[in-house]
Amino acid sequence: MFQPNLFHGQRILVTGGGTGLGRGMAEKFLELGADVYICGRRRSVCEDTARELEERHGGSVTPFGLDIRDPQAVDDMVAAIFEDGPLTGLVNNAAGNFISRTQDLSPRGFDAIANIVMHGTFYVTQAVGKRWIAGGHPGSVVSIVVTWVENGGPFVVPSAMSKSAVNTMTKSLATEWGGYGIRLNAIAPGEIPTEGMSKRLNPGEQPGQRTARINPMGRCGTMEELQNLATFLLSDGCPWLTGQTVTMDGGGSLATGGNFYELREWTDEQWQQAREAIQSQNDKDRGQRS
Repeated sequence: MFQPNLFHGQRILVTGGGTGLGRGMAEKFLELGADVYICGRRRSVCEDTARELEERHGGSVTPFGLDIRDPQAVDDMVAAIFEDGPLTGLVNNAAGNFISRTQDLSPRGFDAIANIVMHGTFYVTQAVGKRWIAGGHPGSVVSIVVTWVENGGPFVVPSAMSKSAVNTMTKSLATEWGGYGIRLNAIAPGEIPTEGMSKRLNPGEQPGQRTARINPMGRCGTMEELQNLATFLLSDGCPWLTGQTVTMDGGGSLATGGNFYELREWTDEQWQQAREAIQSQNDKDRGQRS
């Protein structure tokens, strides 16, 4: 679909680029000739990903280990990248989410999601955008949101609120920064199964099982579909396209709402089992970081 050197000379930062959807998009950009930068809280994971992708495709992948909830760390990373020249693209992919009844949420649990998704996404976007503006550089931003920004997200309220903020940021900055040649768009994907997130949102199920059962097209999304859409939005294929959120979910949100409303039928016991499964996954991830 895309010319092999479509992104030759491009420099693209992918947050949360060490695993999952971020890694998949970073790999596609590298394959198309971009110099890629990835960041994540687990530096060792980003370093491993960078090495593996370079071995597979050649090119350059530069890893950074940082928490995007720290605005100074974010600004330091972006400053280091710009020392070698401006970025041309940014993908805001870093996120967090888990299912919970809202009455059971602690302030810490809410902040864990909101500080990554809303605050962190803004910190990265502003750090990149202000340097584009100061240097007179055009640029393109793609943010990964959710279908729930259109109709709410029961049982994932911190994510729904925070992703809605990112969606609003996309529209707001598309108009504020359009005169500088900076475009902002977003993708709202349906489920594309990844191990860690699937276990937090669908504990006890096979990744993608529920979506495949209820989706109008009878399946989940694929990494290739997300890669292709992100590539198009970052490319110059339609440079007048800005401020838009593209839903890619096989019609799921149109048919079913695309959220977790059916969990209203869960019992207290099922919620307890879900909490235990999510905690187990969190403990596993912390063990990998240590």
